[in-house]
Amino acid sequence: IGLIREGKQPADRRVALTPSQCKEVMQRFPDVDLLVQRSPVRAYTDAEYEVMEIPMADDLSDRELIIGIKEVPLDMLMNGKAHQFFSHTIKEQPHNAKLLKAILEKKVRLIDHELLTDPNGDRVLAFGYWAGVVGAYNAFRGWQLTHGGPVLKPAHECHDLEELEEHLHAYPLPTDLRIVLTGGGRVGKGAMGILERAGVVRVKPDAFLGNTFEGPVYTVLGSADLYEREDGQPFDKAAFHKDPTGHRSKFLPYVKLAKMYLACHYWDARGPKILSAQDLKDPALTLEVIADISCDIGGPIDSTLRATKIADPFFGYDPSTGKEVQAGTKGTITVMTVDNLPAELPRDASDAFGRDLIERVLPSLINDDKEDMIGRATIAEDGKLSEHFQYLAEYAKG
Repeated sequence: IGLIREGKQPADRRVALTPSQCKEVMQRFPDVDLLVQRSPVRAYTDAEYEVMEIPMADDLSDRELIIGIKEVPLDMLMNGKAHQFFSHTIKEQPHNAKLLKAILEKKVRLIDHELLTDPNGDRVLAFGYWAGVVGAYNAFRGWQLTHGGPVLKPAHECHDLEELEEHLHAYPLPTDLRIVLTGGGRVGKGAMGILERAGVVRVKPDAFLGNTFEGPVYTVLGSADLYEREDGQPFDKAAFHKDPTGHRSKFLPYVKLAKMYLACHYWDARGPKILSAQDLKDPALTLEVIADISCDIGGPIDSTLRATKIADPFFGYDPSTGKEVQAGTKGTITVMTVDNLPAELPRDASDAFGRDLIERVLPSLINDDKEDMIGRATIAEDGKLSEHFQYLAEYAKG
């Protein structure tokens, strides 16, 4: 196995296994010959690997399996080798069509992290929790941008989560701050963790709408709180998740009270808008910051005009025109739409990812793949698309 240095630009500083985890792999799996490719950008330095006596090299051409995080640049793909990374191809993402074409031409076996699932179909490798952590922190940075107070150091300039929390604890939150959050999965749990650490108290949705509070509070909305049927019939959660058509949002009462909105939900493209441009024009709206952590461009939140970058995470949304303006402009909403948030805390995110890789994936990679975890996650092999990914044939022509 070789750990590849990340080649996609802008550079991603995450890695699949930290130095101590590499040492653990070498001890727990003696049949594994592990090699780490040197990297000038990785959050864990080459020196940290060398201190742990992890073999290092510039050339991975003798490896059978190459593991990375982001898409591998075409010129770094190795002919006939197995590669495991997030390919972002299964939804036929236009920018990666050439990547899949090259994978087939070079007879690369592509194992996609996103497709590694347990027998119940649940993903075993993901960075969603860390997207929630950084996204919620960025929401407070957006608040500081317009309200002042101590400057919150950008997450990517913090050494780790511990330093981020130190800055968060030093920021005084207003007692009347109300926050609404949609989505309770990995992303939502990461965001909730930050809110709790900041001293924001969770309340139930009905209490959020009906009560006054002595300090900052937040509420979490599930699908039953967020949507209703257009025909007036009782909401059926199972039916909604099977087919969300015929439903509408009932979100507006919350954002007539909330000053900050954290979007952490999964959105089905067949589903209704959560917050339309018309909703955003409502003069009773109290929102000042929207952190769209899910970042669905053209999706359920009409203020999500584009994805932003780590170095410049905010823009202003003018509700009267639906246009982007300078962040902090009076009368506008500060919007955060960074689409690679976990990369801002690469050490913590890498550590969590590597732990899952060791415990939940390596046994199937190294030993018998009894549950077909690796087989299900294989998109291509020997120049051909796997059975379940034949639908990508036209896309794979590049």
